[in-house]
Amino acid sequence: MRIDLHAHSNASDGTDSPAELVANAVAAGLDVVALTDHDTVAGYGAAAAAVAGTGLVLVPGAELSCQVDGISMHLLAYLFDPAEPAFAAERELVRTDRFRRGRAIVERCRELGAPISWEQVERIAGDGSVGRPHIASALVEAGVVASVSDAFTPEWLANGGRADVRKHETDPVAAVRLVRAAGGVPVFAHPGAVKRGRTVSDAVIAELAAAGLGGLEVDHVDHDEQARARLRGLAAELGLFTTGSSDYHGSRKTVRLGEHTTDPAAYEQLLAQATGAAPVTG
Repeated sequence: MRIDLHAHSNASDGTDSPAELVANAVAAGLDVVALTDHDTVAGYGAAAAAVAGTGLVLVPGAELSCQVDGISMHLLAYLFDPAEPAFAAERELVRTDRFRRGRAIVERCRELGAPISWEQVERIAGDGSVGRPHIASALVEAGVVASVSDAFTPEWLANGGRADVRKHETDPVAAVRLVRAAGGVPVFAHPGAVKRGRTVSDAVIAELAAAGLGGLEVDHVDHDEQARARLRGLAAELGLFTTGSSDYHGSRKTVRLGEHTTDPAAYEQLLAQATGAAPVTG
């Protein structure tokens, strides 16, 4: 089986519609794909409808924005009940604050000389939840930077960069507990992605494991072999399973669907822990 447990649609900051994501997952030869848009489940219905008759298995999920000790981190949540009220309220709070933050970042970019506008960013985002990748695309359109990745530097949008603005981010221990209370399974996304900024300590990961963390995303484009080996060892020590995934965003990033995959045994562990929802089989 080829299993990719981290992909985004244009319901957040990907460029594929949910239906296009499903079609592209089939074309990539995947057996299982997870839809993990940022802080939203808006793409679920369209993706589930598109799966019918394809033979693909769709795992519903979301990627949550968290922060601890001033460090931003992301938590993947799988197979939770999307209607569970406490977790739904927290996702709504994060989504609402994305718009405030987005407007503030655009204003900072303009103050720094970038000829972009909020209306331009809204056009790029479409119906998606506005995020920094949409602002990065606006900077590319305006000729300020050559690529989306070039926008994520201290010069512009990197964490702590000249144009960065902090947003509401959930405490990760609270987020783990919210996911579990909604019947879901939490996995720490790209925990060793040092190119994105500071990463959390092993002690924090151990605290998350004690709170109910299920796994670590290990095989990821932002992890070199040394980081992967270290994270596998840490996961083994803490009794966590490990996943692999593309973190696909369509044309907004160069990574391909299925570029990294999850071992079927780890996928079975994830399924065994979930009580809030079930995968959708085409």
